[in-house]
Amino acid sequence: MNVRLHYITVMLMMLVAMPSMAQVEPEGDEVEMMTKRYTEAYDSLIGSYYLREFSHSRLLSSRELSLDEFDALPDSVIAARLAALHTVIPMTFNSEVRSYIRFYLKYMSRRLDVMLSLSQYYHPLFEDALSRYEVPEELKYLSIVESAMNPMATSRVGAAGLWQFMYSTGKIYGLEVNSVVDERRDVVKSTYAAAHFLSDLHRVFGDWTLAIAAYNCGPGNINKAMARSGGKRDFWEIYYFLPRETRGYIPAFIAVTYVMNYYRDHGLRPQEVKMPVQTDTLMLNRDVLLTYVEEFTGLEANALHSLNPQYRADYIPAASGSYPLCLPVSKLEVFIANQDTIYARSQDSLSRRPLKVEPVKQASAKGSKGKSGGDRYHTVKKGETLSSISRKYGITVQKLKKLNGLKRDQINVGQHLKVRG
Repeated sequence: MNVRLHYITVMLMMLVAMPSMAQVEPEGDEVEMMTKRYTEAYDSLIGSYYLREFSHSRLLSSRELSLDEFDALPDSVIAARLAALHTVIPMTFNSEVRSYIRFYLKYMSRRLDVMLSLSQYYHPLFEDALSRYEVPEELKYLSIVESAMNPMATSRVGAAGLWQFMYSTGKIYGLEVNSVVDERRDVVKSTYAAAHFLSDLHRVFGDWTLAIAAYNCGPGNINKAMARSGGKRDFWEIYYFLPRETRGYIPAFIAVTYVMNYYRDHGLRPQEVKMPVQTDTLMLNRDVLLTYVEEFTGLEANALHSLNPQYRADYIPAASGSYPLCLPVSKLEVFIANQDTIYARSQDSLSRRPLKVEPVKQASAKGSKGKSGGDRYHTVKKGETLSSISRKYGITVQKLKKLNGLKRDQINVGQHLKVRG
């Protein structure tokens, strides 16, 4: 398919049938919605294997953030700081933006060390992808609004990954989503897909602010808002015709951009947190069962899953194409030295017992029950253990571990567990 035909096909699919990228709620206060969305994504992130050790350091600044001092700060100071940023996208300042700056200063002050450290880890990749598609560099901050930079984040309507792709939009942009692989959680592939999508939206609307808004609620809702406003094509002029969450989405993006650039002006001195593991990636071309990767490298299952969140099962279907395996640098040589045995053991196991995989689930982050009354799932919340979950559903810990193929008692916040099958 040539480039022009691809572009026309993509635009028709988006404009006619594409669901929103993220959840749009018709009721409730915009700031409260963003608060809940951000904190849920962050709490899931901090529960991941490689970041759990930082969960105790929720505030590493030199002093408590004083919101009274922020409230006393003149609008002219904040507006001047935003104007001083070298951005392509207008950093508009108004009362809505100020409210979101206050929100992010409050909630990010205790999480800023992790956000800044993840930025050092992810931003080189983000900047390369955005540059390739001629998307403004400041959109790297959009991933904080979307997911708190959490590859495992899942919205109530099924949007997944760092960039919160819905199933259908991910498929349009070449992300494989099936019972075995969910590339919406692949950090590299989803980032390039998001940059491509944002570029396409800009080609449709000719305005970056509208393109960002369309990323949140879909091009159809932007077109409706413009029509209802009498043909206006400025975000702030169509503001009250937009879905409620989208009204807060642009102010939230501007606020995050402000906080990530001016946190020191508000007395925040976060400690630099180094990522707990250095990693490298191998491209595989033979099927691998992750069980054998764990066995021969000595990695825990949760550690391996945290580094490879795109694989839904204990399986990388690499024989059908080239798939990545991310490992700590310290384990790379161990894998290479044992790869022939790992491949052989995987092939032998797969030939004797076909892999059981779960159907793709688009539904909510809460426990869900199929229409047939079959499988049921529970999403792990902060403070829960296998014992507390097993008591809730009237099953034994051993049964719960068997249903989910767990070898250890360790579970993570945000993890989906089968509780009936």
